[in-house]
Amino acid sequence: MTPVVSIIMGSTSDLPVMEKAAKFLDEMEIPFEMHALSAHRTPEEVEKFAKGAKDRGIRVIIAAAGMAAHLCGVIASMTTVPVIGVPINSTLDGMDALLAIVQMPPGIPVATVGINGALNAGILAVQMLAVGDEALQTKLAQYKEDLKKKIVKANEDLAKVSFKYKTN
Repeated sequence: MTPVVSIIMGSTSDLPVMEKAAKFLDEMEIPFEMHALSAHRTPEEVEKFAKGAKDRGIRVIIAAAGMAAHLCGVIASMTTVPVIGVPINSTLDGMDALLAIVQMPPGIPVATVGINGALNAGILAVQMLAVGDEALQTKLAQYKEDLKKKIVKANEDLAKVSFKYKTN
C-alpha cells in the first residue's frame, strides 16, 4: 500500500520515541513510511522529500526534532501537507526542541505534541486522516473507548487493593 503518513526523524537515535507513532499507525492500519533526514546534514534531501511529499500521496508528516529542532519547520516551509512536530528530549529536558517547534514564524504552522509525545502525534495524524473517513472515525472511537475501559479496570483493581489495606 502507498504510505499516507511519513515519520521523519533527524537520526535513528530518535527511533525509540518515534516507534510509538509507528505502532499506533500500524494498529490503525494506516500505511506509513519512515526516514532519517537532517535539516543540517542533508538539507537537499529534506527539500526533495518535503517538495515531493504531496505528489507521492503523503497526507500527514510527523517530524521529530531535538536540540536545534529545525527539521519540522524546514519541512513545513516547503509543503502544504500538515506537519506534526515531536520535540525529542535530547538536551535541556527537551524544552529547547519544544520551544523551537511551537515558535514557527507566521505562515509556517507546525502542530506540536508534548516532549517525546510520538504516540499523541500518531493519534493526531489519524484524527486528521479520519476527517473524511467514517471507517477510520469508528476505529478511533473504539480506541478511545478502550482507553476508558483500561481506566475503569485500573480503578476496580485499585479498589481491591484499597479494600485489602483497610481490612488489615
